[in-house]
Amino acid sequence: DRDLVPSAYGQDRRGARAGIVLRGHRSSILTPAPESAQRHRPDSSDRAYDSAMPDPSPDPTLTGDERTTLAGFLDDQRTILAWKCQGLSDAQLKEPTVPPSTLTLLGLVRHLAEVERAWFRRRLAGEPIGHIWCTDDQPDADFEGVGEADVAEAFSSWEEECRISRSILEGLDSLEVTFSTARYPLMSARCMVNHMIEEYSRHNGHADLIRERIDGMTGDFPPRVEQRTPGQG
Repeated sequence: DRDLVPSAYGQDRRGARAGIVLRGHRSSILTPAPESAQRHRPDSSDRAYDSAMPDPSPDPTLTGDERTTLAGFLDDQRTILAWKCQGLSDAQLKEPTVPPSTLTLLGLVRHLAEVERAWFRRRLAGEPIGHIWCTDDQPDADFEGVGEADVAEAFSSWEEECRISRSILEGLDSLEVTFSTARYPLMSARCMVNHMIEEYSRHNGHADLIRERIDGMTGDFPPRVEQRTPGQG
């Protein structure tokens, strides 16, 4: 299975994703790379913000229970989006590279911050809170307002929403917990988490194409870097 090919920095793709990252934008979703694995470094004047990394995402296990597995695969998708933005400047994160689409990597990050908040906090947990950027008059402000958006603020919001979402999911009595929305009279937490994985997977497909148009980088995690010992050519 392609997803389970051993790599230099982990036993599977989920271990590898944490071992090899790019410099530039650094998300708390990702962990630092060994110095030897850092490449394609943008000029420091073009670098997006570097944030602290207090909350590394857990890896799913191949034999875990249902909640562990679903939570792990959701974190996998979050991590994929984080690396798609890794090492890019503010301008690159705001660039729509696949016309006629106007989607940008920063727009996807802002949108998924809104999605995390909507499903986990507003619907599942029933918190009486509003949107982050979207309004009734501008329901797509997450996608459309990237031109003047603060990159650091956007990533900080997304990372915070991910952290809160994890906490809510961990604190549930079970995945049988249900809630209601205007569109769905009854939905289980199980269904909602599967939907979140679906949501991220769809948008990570968008992110993959956008990133490929920027610098040719593709895949679930940054490419492996061959390790050479002294004396090797």
